[in-house]
Amino acid sequence: MTVTIGEKRFSLVLEDSKTAASFRALMPVTLEMEELNGNEKYHYLDQSLPGASKAVKQVHAGDLMLFGSDCVVLFYQSFSTPYTYTPIGHLADPEGLAEAVGSGDVSVRFEVS
Repeated sequence: MTVTIGEKRFSLVLEDSKTAASFRALMPVTLEMEELNGNEKYHYLDQSLPGASKAVKQVHAGDLMLFGSDCVVLFYQSFSTPYTYTPIGHLADPEGLAEAVGSGDVSVRFEVS
């Protein structure tokens, strides 16, 4: 899959899960993602996805996760967390992600490549 933010393109590697398959079924889609905490962008979907939340303990830049059943989160910084998420996938090479998403809200295009 391909993730496009402005002129920058990233390769997204999906998990082998029902959550990832359900997310893939939404493609192609552009999500208006909001800034949160200086480390993530999020978007609430109009529908729920199947989830299997777990304590991930560590989030890595480029992780794409589901928070709850309908909130897609793209992390652009790595950090420790007590929160639970369902992994959807991760960017194969997140270099340049923080610069691409910037400090405010951003449009992120997801599509099957």
